[in-house]
Amino acid sequence: MKYLAKQFLSDKDREKIIQTVRDVEQKTTGEIVPMVVSSSYFYPMADVIGGVAFALPFSLILSHLIGRWLWVDNQNYLFFLGILTLCFLIFHQMCKRTLWLKRWFISQREIQDEVEEAATISFFREGLYRTKERTGILIFISVFERRVWVLGDQGINNVVPNDQWEKIVRIITDGIKQKNQAEAICHAVKEVGQMLKEHFPIKPGDRNELKNIIIKED
Repeated sequence: MKYLAKQFLSDKDREKIIQTVRDVEQKTTGEIVPMVVSSSYFYPMADVIGGVAFALPFSLILSHLIGRWLWVDNQNYLFFLGILTLCFLIFHQMCKRTLWLKRWFISQREIQDEVEEAATISFFREGLYRTKERTGILIFISVFERRVWVLGDQGINNVVPNDQWEKIVRIITDGIKQKNQAEAICHAVKEVGQMLKEHFPIKPGDRNELKNIIIKED
């Protein structure tokens, strides 16, 4: 899970997105920052739940089969607990390392909450609230969760309704499904630019205050 963000966009893709952000910001005082993270959270309980869910039935079957082979009484609880512990350790690691399996044991509500929280924390940690006219916009992409969240600063939210961001989210998520994420992000950035230039046209002396892309590879 650590390197999902690195694999999500090639170097060429990143340069293309950076150039798109630069071009769009030539027409508006808005500051657009696409950010890609490997995951919003590590979900340790998913590994535990998955480990138990797989270990219990497997240990029941194995304890019966091995018990017959070794002439161990099926009522020997210590024998069963030993096999259960071994199975749990194996399946716990399997869920931890196999991402599609891990997702089985994470609720959609938990994913939504964690992505929203991670996006909000990143918005402040990366300083998007410090632009001169409060016009920072974060396009937050969490690869493991396959979720996108858009956050605008106060100046943006005063004139752009929140439901406008749903279109941006849909552009990127559809692109990811089609394995065309770089083009989708560029398209989304251009759409955001169209929304902004009407309310926040470029002004003389405007400068780039934020990074044009942020990739969190750890």
